[in-house]
Amino acid sequence: MKPTIALVGRPNVGKSTLFNKLTRTQDALVADLPGLTRDRQYGDGKVGGWPYLLVDTGGLSGAPDSLDAAMADQTLAAVIEADLVVFLVDGRSGLLSVDEEIAIILRRHARHVVLCVNKIDGIGEDKAQLEFHQLGFEIMVSVAASHNRGVSSLVDTLGDYFEIPEDQRIESSRKRRSRKKKVLDESGGPVEESGFVPKDDRGEVRITFVGRPNVGKSTLINQLLGEDRVIAYDQPGTTRDSVSVPFERAGKEYTLVDTAGVRRRGKVSEKVEIFSIIKTMQSIDKSNVCVMLLDGADGITEQDLSLLGYIINKGRALVVAVNKWDSLNPQQREAVREDLERRVDFLKFTRIHFISALQGSGVDDVFKSVNKAYTSAFIDLATPQLTRMLEVVTTQHQPPMVNGRRIKLRYAHQGGQNPPIIIIHGKQALKVPQSYQRYLVNHFTKALKLFGTPLRIEFRQDDNPFQEDKRVKPMRVKPAERLRQKRNQSKGAEKVGRGAVKK
Repeated sequence: MKPTIALVGRPNVGKSTLFNKLTRTQDALVADLPGLTRDRQYGDGKVGGWPYLLVDTGGLSGAPDSLDAAMADQTLAAVIEADLVVFLVDGRSGLLSVDEEIAIILRRHARHVVLCVNKIDGIGEDKAQLEFHQLGFEIMVSVAASHNRGVSSLVDTLGDYFEIPEDQRIESSRKRRSRKKKVLDESGGPVEESGFVPKDDRGEVRITFVGRPNVGKSTLINQLLGEDRVIAYDQPGTTRDSVSVPFERAGKEYTLVDTAGVRRRGKVSEKVEIFSIIKTMQSIDKSNVCVMLLDGADGITEQDLSLLGYIINKGRALVVAVNKWDSLNPQQREAVREDLERRVDFLKFTRIHFISALQGSGVDDVFKSVNKAYTSAFIDLATPQLTRMLEVVTTQHQPPMVNGRRIKLRYAHQGGQNPPIIIIHGKQALKVPQSYQRYLVNHFTKALKLFGTPLRIEFRQDDNPFQEDKRVKPMRVKPAERLRQKRNQSKGAEKVGRGAVKK
């Protein structure tokens, strides 16, 4: 198994920056603001020639309030499960009392510790390390994570601890410079390293939980996992970053993604919240299935409708859950149901669940709908099957006429997955009106028994072989006419010559 390395320290010492440098990603949200990271973030180490699992943790501040206590519990869990802890301190700020308290905690719970002095740029390595020798840790390394200085030496030190063979150690600088940014897939085509890979290649289902702040996304994920994996606190904006959690159920692998709540644009003022919303949107783009959570007490709002529209436009499979259902009386429940029927009539392709994430009621039904929606999103469709369905639907209700000519749809085939795409070929296919397109979408969705995923239909118009080519063609001169022109030119030259002799 890959060794697990946890990054621990007080707030704003550069743990997330170092995490991004070691994983060569931008998974951890980075800003000059203390306490930005709150949940555990996992990633695969890419610096060095040997595999390891990296854990980014929230800063330990020692504050007594409940939120900081929950962050401390998450960090302590990472320390206990890690094979090695990298204790980060700030070389510019020097040794603080909080650092000493963290050192005591690590001596008590951590297996092994490597002290890492960060932010040494402009100070000097020896001067930055001077104060921290009194902490008593045997191994000390200095880095400047933001400038990628000393990161390779840190990985080399970690390799010495795990006794990694020399042939698997960190690459030389020449090899790193020559390493290409793109890799080749099995078919030989270029694929970006940070690009999204479909489930069939990764072997897991990626589920993203989205919604407004404080609707219960973190609580629902903890209920599915059976443990307090992410921080759930009765305060809007508790989750600031998108946190991916590996999960296995009934022998099937999943990745649960907890995201930051998305508020209306007019209420967003802090830059950190803007970055959190961007990370949420990126998580939606990379997901297989989105679970949209609504607050039962507030009903459906304009912001909820905006998020639903974004998910559908991206073509992601969708399951909707109304949370905090246990806190409503019968009259309030009936009012919420009527409001949903009136305002989300466009969600006929999926199911709306009424759950209580805190109590666990209805959560299993949500997971069943997620599996069903995923199966529909990655359905395989045969061309003869789609063509027969097209013949049936056009026989029942023929396409309209355009300019006195009937639109003829000939055959259909599948064009993609997640969402399922059906491509229809025919004459004047690009002139199919929107009303008939909706009719085709509804028919195919019902005939294929699709659930929880939007269906897209694209049209390809056949070329008309009898259409005249209106381009200007160069004039062709016949051979006889060309010979006649040459004779006339030679006679004219002969007359000119005779006139010159007479003169």
